[in-house]
Amino acid sequence: MKKFFERHETLVCILLIVLYVVLNSFCMQNFGTEDYRSTVINTLFSAALIGLIFALGGRRYYGLTRAAEPRKYGYFLPLLPIISVNLWGGIHLNHTAAETVFYILTMLNIGFIEEIIFRGFLFRMMAKSNLRSAVIVSALTFGVGHIVNLLNGAELIPTLLQIAYAVSIGFLFVVLFHKSGSLIPCIVTHSLVNALSVFNAEDAPLRYVTAAFLIVYPLLWLCLLCRGQQKTT
Repeated sequence: MKKFFERHETLVCILLIVLYVVLNSFCMQNFGTEDYRSTVINTLFSAALIGLIFALGGRRYYGLTRAAEPRKYGYFLPLLPIISVNLWGGIHLNHTAAETVFYILTMLNIGFIEEIIFRGFLFRMMAKSNLRSAVIVSALTFGVGHIVNLLNGAELIPTLLQIAYAVSIGFLFVVLFHKSGSLIPCIVTHSLVNALSVFNAEDAPLRYVTAAFLIVYPLLWLCLLCRGQQKTT
């Protein structure tokens, strides 16, 4: 397994991305996010990724570990406002209890899967040859990949906004992973943002406020991180 992966790492990364997009498009078009079948499919995908990482002996390499230095957890504190955005309009219950539970479980898995694929496998693979390109490609593919939501019935403007803030967050997350060595805080943040969207009020004006925040805020924090890095080198 390990030798095959090392020999065909690029192909495996591409296949994982394609498989993820196809499976979730199938789930969205046929079941919806709040259906138990979407939960089962995404849970199995998460389990398969964990199994692959352990088979490769790559738990630490792919960031499923604590940060090497405790002080580096300070990098992640500004992620807390990002987690809260879906609650800015209050808590609204738009589904039955069962649908809410399955929605949350599905979105927790999606957050985990996307972090492992785009920040774990894709970034680590490309960083071997060019770190800057790896950061850019990881962030852009993660963001632009959300365009498939249009095929699943999403509206154009909200989808374009989602792409924009996903790129912004993608840049922040991949740099945080690179600097700290831990992907866990990014997984937790991403998964909670996804899961808490079940309580989102879907208020149109507020949607644009949160989108603007999610575009600007990560980039500002990213600039501070990079500026701090330059001062210490």
